Formats: sequence, structure tokens, C-alpha cells
Amino acid sequence: MRYAITPPEPAVLPIRGTDARFPVHRIYCVGRNYAAHTIEMGGDPDRDPPFFFQKNTDNLVINDGNFPYPPRTEEVHHEVELVVALATGGRDIAVERALGRVFGYAVGLDMTRRDLQAQCKKLGRPWEIAKAFEHSAPCSELVTVDAIGHLDEGAIWLRVNGEMRQEGNLDQLIWKVPEIISYLSGLFELAPGDLIMTGTPAGVGAVSRGDALHAHIDGVGELHTTVA
Repeated sequence: MRYAITPPEPAVLPIRGTDARFPVHRIYCVGRNYAAHTIEMGGDPDRDPPFFFQKNTDNLVINDGNFPYPPRTEEVHHEVELVVALATGGRDIAVERALGRVFGYAVGLDMTRRDLQAQCKKLGRPWEIAKAFEHSAPCSELVTVDAIGHLDEGAIWLRVNGEMRQEGNLDQLIWKVPEIISYLSGLFELAPGDLIMTGTPAGVGAVSRGDALHAHIDGVGELHTTVA
């Protein structure tokens, strides 16, 4: 095939213990999926239907790369999240079959231009300019289900310059991973290579240029990035 312009490089994630790479198809994000974070953002932690937004595949930052501070904002927040990578997709996936679609897990950061997000909320506009900007999705290598099994509990935390900022446990997810996959598959036809960022615990806050971020999820791994 002859292209009219040079095609972009495909987005891929490294996989722990192998030279193979995981090709990324889409990135879905779940909003307000920990009760404490929902409260700190002014919401109700009851189990209302989950809501979703997307990031772009070229928003990924891998291999502990730097996070460049983005333009047109004065308030960028960190949000540490469990990332779910799908091996297979489908529509209307039953909850009891959902985990069978999972390839593996990673540690991710949903970096957010919070001031722009607040403006979007006030005006009833979409969140793309706050969420889907360049380099807004730092992500660790994937660890496969075969290596660690499935996760229903485990510490999740984020330190900034060595100071604990966010701390929680995966068992605090309002909507669990199988429920997220099932619900999302009723809205979209999920596909191999899709990533799902599952929400963040309480403690989100602003970062500054030069800050060193260290994220961790038990059993999954570590993620390091520096605000450049």
C-alpha cells in the first residue's frame, strides 16, 4: 500500500518478561470510580451508572519517559489508575465472562488540566482539552494475567517527590473490572488492544515542573515520570 503521507508510528506497550509489544487500539477512562475521590470532586459515591471519556493512543508515555507540562493551563493534576489491557473484545459482554477478555494490567496516570476541566464542566462542554492532550497518559509496562492472575485487591498509591499524595486499595473500586468491561461493551464494541483506565483514589493534586512522580500498584508494578 502506498500512503499519501508518512503514517504515524503505532502505539505499543512493553510486556514484562518478553520482547513482544502490545498494540494499543483505544484508551477508555472511567470517571469517579473510587468513593473518596468522588466525594473530593463534589460527586455522590453511590453506584450511579459509570461514565467514560477517552484519551488518544498517542497520549501514552512509556518506559518512564518525562511528562512535559502542557500549555494553556496553570493547574495540572495527577491521577494514578489501574490500567486493564484487553486481549479480545466484543459487544454486550456478560459480567461473568468479562475477565476472560483481559490480557494484563499496568500502572497508569491520567494527567488532567484541572482548570480547563472545571471550565468545561461549567459550560457543559466535553473534556477532551482537559484529558486527551499530548503525553497525558504515562503508563508502565504490562504484566500478563498468566503472570499475576486477576486483581480484586491490592494497594495503589502515588508519591510526588517522595511524599505520599494518593493512597487506596483496588477493593475500593465502586465498579469492579468485570462490571466496567461489561457496561462499556454495551456502549462500544470493544476490541483487542483496548486499554481501560479504571479510576483514581482520593488525593489528586497539582504538579509542578521538576516534580518526580512515583506510582505503584501491588502485583502490577511501578511507574516513574518527571514533570518536564
